[in-house]
Amino acid sequence: MTTQPTPPNAQLNLRGAVDLGALAARSTRREEVARRAAADPGTAGPASPFVVDVTEETFADLVQGSVQVPLVLDLWAEGYDTGAEALQALAQEYAGAFLLGRIDAQAEPGLAQSLVQSLQARAIPLVAAIVKGQPIPLFTGSYPSAEEIRPVLEEVLRVAEANGVTGRVEGAGTAAGTQGEPEAPPVPPLHAEALAAVEAGDYDAATAAWTKALAQDPRDAGATEGLARVGVLRRVAGVDLSEARAAAAAAPDDVQAQILAADLDLVGGHVEDAFARLLGMVQRTAGEERDAVRTHLVDLFAVVGTSDPRVVTARQALTRALF
Repeated sequence: MTTQPTPPNAQLNLRGAVDLGALAARSTRREEVARRAAADPGTAGPASPFVVDVTEETFADLVQGSVQVPLVLDLWAEGYDTGAEALQALAQEYAGAFLLGRIDAQAEPGLAQSLVQSLQARAIPLVAAIVKGQPIPLFTGSYPSAEEIRPVLEEVLRVAEANGVTGRVEGAGTAAGTQGEPEAPPVPPLHAEALAAVEAGDYDAATAAWTKALAQDPRDAGATEGLARVGVLRRVAGVDLSEARAAAAAAPDDVQAQILAADLDLVGGHVEDAFARLLGMVQRTAGEERDAVRTHLVDLFAVVGTSDPRVVTARQALTRALF
């Protein structure tokens, strides 16, 4: 059964999905696959540049690469992969517009469990996209037909383009029979450091890396966005969701309560609700309180991405509210 994708900023990112400080040893099954691949190159797995096998060791790098090229993850298990060929054929057809990463749930049980828990899935296969480090659940339980998958992938690519993710998998030009596009630039070291820190849940280290990147280049939009996202994650860490929402409902004019509720709205995927909550506060407040709300709302614009149509609409509403 397919479900329509939600915008990549709509959910918590996959921080903590893999313990970057304690990567597990290869499982017996993975070693057996490698042994058979060495004996018979025909069993070596995906030969396409657009399809890769994902392990705990490579997962973090692939997620970081989603800031340049959309990543589609296919979590599969032997006996439950009937129909996966359609997804791989589409990866070939799209010729590098996205990277398909296949995760063998039996060879990578820790990674599989973390992914299932992060996306609150109940069945395998599980297919999800990742854009700028943000997960987009696509479908679970069975593989739809190619014609059913195609519009879902189109929506993923539309969301990716709206968020500035327009790179292609290296080698796409030759596979498609056309002249290749310029290779996407590598992730800057400080960006990679910050993203890895977020994945590990070390928000202090992530903040330090993004801050250093901005000190080197104040025009670094990616660092500005990253710093804003880490700020949201830090503010909501350890917050009791029910208590925070109850406090906001009981005190609709309490600026700090509404700001925290807006952060929770955003992290929970309710982007428009977060913006509407703060826009209402802008209209009801004045002076320093209004400035605090306006500043926070602008910070959330950076979190979602300035090119996102919801940000464009909310920014126009903010201008009307202020003037």
